[in-house]
Amino acid sequence: MRKEFSAGIERLAREDDRIVFITGDLGYNALENLVDTMGPRFINAGVAEQNMVGVAAGMAYKGFKVFVYSIAPFAVYRCLEQFRNDVCLHRMPVFLVGNGGGYGYGIMGSTHHAIEDLACLSSLQNVKTYIPAFADEIDPMLDAIVTEARPTYLRLGAGPKTPEGTEAIGSFRHVVRSDKAEGTIVALGPVAANVLKALEAENLTERFDVYTATNLPLELPAGLARRWNGRPMLVVEEHVSIGGLAQQLSVQLLQNGIVPTQFVSLSAQGYPNGLYGDQKYHQQLSGLDPDNIARQLATLVTA
Repeated sequence: MRKEFSAGIERLAREDDRIVFITGDLGYNALENLVDTMGPRFINAGVAEQNMVGVAAGMAYKGFKVFVYSIAPFAVYRCLEQFRNDVCLHRMPVFLVGNGGGYGYGIMGSTHHAIEDLACLSSLQNVKTYIPAFADEIDPMLDAIVTEARPTYLRLGAGPKTPEGTEAIGSFRHVVRSDKAEGTIVALGPVAANVLKALEAENLTERFDVYTATNLPLELPAGLARRWNGRPMLVVEEHVSIGGLAQQLSVQLLQNGIVPTQFVSLSAQGYPNGLYGDQKYHQQLSGLDPDNIARQLATLVTA
């Protein structure tokens, strides 16, 4: 998604001279077009992430709209106090961008993974997080981020293009629609591609409605919630369960009086064997791979 993100920022920067971009010494071979387009509005803050967010807050206070870019764990965990105190509590238009959410940086290990990022940030005051599952969602999300001009976190990964015929509904996108659906799947971020592979492999596409969650905290329309009532539900996220999609969604469902017949959550399990590998390896250990998703789906429709 970095290519789409970079092109989107270039477009916005040409349209609005209040757009500023700050990087924490990352983005090589991806952001050079922004250096050329933005000139002094492109700032390399160096390996100084906390200072980077403080500077961004000061610039936002003076009327700029500031994107702050790094890999997800550096953008989130190293800057959490500054983002909370300097940005969120004052509702400043500072937009954190974390590349490689979840296990995206694979073999580089836990220090380079971001599997608790959404729990950290979506609980803060005045913040909204954007979690694209598909690469072509980036442009409309960037437009919304700049228009809303509020504290924001954009979590990037590696996703395919959006399937045809999808529909945005509140904090969700309806990706696969079936009049014969027996169950519901809600996925978070690019791991949705594993869900689609599992459905195709087991010829289960017509038996499930598939949604992706695009924002946390969630906005759950009542009509959508009613559609899910009395059905089994599978939630798939490359994020820990505490503070993640499944936990936030379950609260929303209960508040709306919606009771799935089954509620199964697949989430990031950390490092159960103490070893590191690529992203697919960690997805498999957590049961987020297409094969395990397919097994869970088969159980839901035969139970």
